[in-house]
Amino acid sequence: MMAEKPKPRQRKSRPRKSRPRLPGDPSAEELIARIIRVDHAGEYGAVRIYAGQLRVLGETPSARPVREMAEAEAQHLETFERLVVERRVRPTALMPIWTLAGFALGAATAALGPRATMACAVAVEEVIDEHYTRQIERLGDDEPALARTLRKFRADEREHRDAGLAHGAEEAPGYLPMTTAIKAASRLAIWLSERI
Repeated sequence: MMAEKPKPRQRKSRPRKSRPRLPGDPSAEELIARIIRVDHAGEYGAVRIYAGQLRVLGETPSARPVREMAEAEAQHLETFERLVVERRVRPTALMPIWTLAGFALGAATAALGPRATMACAVAVEEVIDEHYTRQIERLGDDEPALARTLRKFRADEREHRDAGLAHGAEEAPGYLPMTTAIKAASRLAIWLSERI
């Protein structure tokens, strides 16, 4: 008769707590307002970038993946527009700037060709992936519905990044300096939109 193997111990899953609030950190209410404000601005900016790209690309075959990404971003924006109203969050005062800057960035990258169009998508989506990941970690177990939304949207952004890579983004002329500049501008836009 063989001795029975001991069963592996199952770890109890502990709820993730949000990190402790440090001096100078926003209150829980301010944090949620910042998250909704900046994500509303970010999704609006993404819609404007894709609108600029589609204006230049027109009905060319390279417009198809951009159109698909634009549709997903429009759905994200719709969600944050609803949250702005429900949570009574003031949108960023910088919306007029993001209207012009997003469209200009989209049109400029599309004018450089389909690969530059995709390089722009990759750069923006990588920054948004990082941004949503930080927000999800910051929320911890607080606001589970908002955290679920952010996880779903982060997965969409990762798909957009992967689609951009699959469509030759890294083969764009000046890929590294272009994406570095776009990432820096995106990070600045995030920082400003949270606060203004």
